[in-house]
Amino acid sequence: MRVVVTRPVREARPWAEALRARGHEVLELPLIEIAPVADAAPLHAAVERAASYGAVMFVSANAVHAWQAASSRAWPPTTSAWAPGPGTVAALHAFGVPPAQVAAPPADAPQFDSEALWAVVRGSVRAGDRVLLVRGADGDGQPAGREWIADTLRAEGVQVDAVAAYSRRPPTWTDIERAHARAAAADGSTWLFSSSQAIHHLGALLPAQDWSRACAVATHERIARAAQALGFRVVSLSRPDRDAVVRALESSG
Repeated sequence: MRVVVTRPVREARPWAEALRARGHEVLELPLIEIAPVADAAPLHAAVERAASYGAVMFVSANAVHAWQAASSRAWPPTTSAWAPGPGTVAALHAFGVPPAQVAAPPADAPQFDSEALWAVVRGSVRAGDRVLLVRGADGDGQPAGREWIADTLRAEGVQVDAVAAYSRRPPTWTDIERAHARAAAADGSTWLFSSSQAIHHLGALLPAQDWSRACAVATHERIARAAQALGFRVVSLSRPDRDAVVRALESSG
């Protein structure tokens, strides 16, 4: 099977290696470019005041990497680090955050998202606590992303701040990459999506493309709906861990 891996470059490599090890042909077409924020001063300021928060939520491993690059301090002993999934947990452990201070959904959770994280941490916060969300930035350099957990925390009386740690941008494709993508829309390749934003970028990169013969595996219902809205003929849903994704890919083929 030919699989199109659309994750950012740093995240795509281990997925591509795992798929090739299973005998699959892999085409890497990153649909999100990770870059530093234009103004890192707010991130540095957030690092300096980390100990004033009861918890810091990192939305992704990229958020952890950016925080680590901005920090010369050990993780504060009274602050919890929240992670929505195992990739972020691994990045926190590599950063040196003690495992006892990391809160995340269990490895067998049906989904790795804000809702799954909230089920774990809701009993650890109360009105008056302070939580910092470390996120990606939008085109204006402002923190961007789903507001579900921020809204949920505020409804509990928790003070929520947010800081942009990195920028998520549309990639700049070469003519060769565009040609590969157009071919993969109709040659039986299966696209692997782990972000709704990636699908929006794909639509913008190839605005006139017919996706009615294309198949995909998506790691969340929201992502699956975005692929269907773009026009993908078949969209299979998978848990986001690597083994489950491989099984979904192989069963879809």
